[in-house]
Amino acid sequence: MAGVQTAVALREQGWAGSVVLIGAEPHQPYDRPPLSKAVLLGKAEDSAFDVDFEGLGIELRLGEDVLALDADRRTVRTEAGEVPYDALVIATGAEPVALPGSEGVPGVHLLRTLDDAERLKPVLAARHEIVVVGAGWIGAEFATAAREAGCSVTVVEAADRPLAGALPAEVAAPMAAWYEDAGVRLLTGVAVARVAQGSVELADGRVLPADAVVVGIGARPATRWLAGSAVELAQDGSVRADERLRTSAPDVYAVGDCASFPSTRYGERVLIHHWDNALQGPATVAANLIADSCADPARVTYDPVPYFWSEQFGRFVQYVGYHRVADELVWRGDPAGASWSVCWLRDGVLVALLAVGRPRDLAQGRKLITQGAELSPLRAGDPAVPLKSAVR
Repeated sequence: MAGVQTAVALREQGWAGSVVLIGAEPHQPYDRPPLSKAVLLGKAEDSAFDVDFEGLGIELRLGEDVLALDADRRTVRTEAGEVPYDALVIATGAEPVALPGSEGVPGVHLLRTLDDAERLKPVLAARHEIVVVGAGWIGAEFATAAREAGCSVTVVEAADRPLAGALPAEVAAPMAAWYEDAGVRLLTGVAVARVAQGSVELADGRVLPADAVVVGIGARPATRWLAGSAVELAQDGSVRADERLRTSAPDVYAVGDCASFPSTRYGERVLIHHWDNALQGPATVAANLIADSCADPARVTYDPVPYFWSEQFGRFVQYVGYHRVADELVWRGDPAGASWSVCWLRDGVLVALLAVGRPRDLAQGRKLITQGAELSPLRAGDPAVPLKSAVR
């Protein structure tokens, strides 16, 4: 998404020079969210972008892995040789974290690429007994698809609740009931000790039968190919971009899942692994790349309000903002019900919102967060009051 959108944005904003888009996968560039939904269930053949690359004068170099960057010589080295550049945009995304000791074990799968989804389609079609390691967003979405396909599913989570790394305990805890309601066995507070073909051994000694194991324990920026280059990396492995998405190397930019950037809005450096970030960031990169190339002072700062969504167990979950800077949490509705929301405030100002089956809350909350609106906690906590009417 980030690479394609950057190439398109360059053309839309008037870049007249050549544009080369290099990708490690052999497939036409595609969107990832449908992989854990329609593509996985065979409801769609693929999710290729509807972009006329030839008409836009964008050269595609597919199935070509980039191996290294030489900023001094302004070249990237790929499997096919060196590629020179005047300006470079790093949009290599993120790669899934493998479960230690599971590499090469037959029947163990990751879900990040189109090929991953294709390998999992026959597993679901056979209605196998599946163990999912990790109760994060991907784990929940895959478990949802597997149950829809008629599989027996057990989800194993080392933390004491689903989404432990993404949401506070009091918000994530009610979501555990969703698994049981969908016929999914959820085991929390237990780690995986060993994976073998046909089974998963837990740290407490239990052994789970598994025709297939799907690992969803997180992702990390795909930046290891930049080791030793002039591009500075953060401790989390992300490219340290500035507020204009420029890196420490001259005329090199970074966008999407691989890049962190300083947020004035939240007062800290953020790394956003979500589709909307890969959709919105490229316009900023293109504008600044063009401005820098012609010494135009009209440069653009990137400071978005993060947004993402997830479809799991018959629920549409949406999140907007950045709750880690909040000092107050306000519930809207009963978390045991079918629809509810949570608002996070900082000094009374709305900074984040999670909506379960309440799209109107999300739409209004997104605008209020962008505006920096201060809310009345009492009125915001009444689900019958439109969120926009809770503004002080």
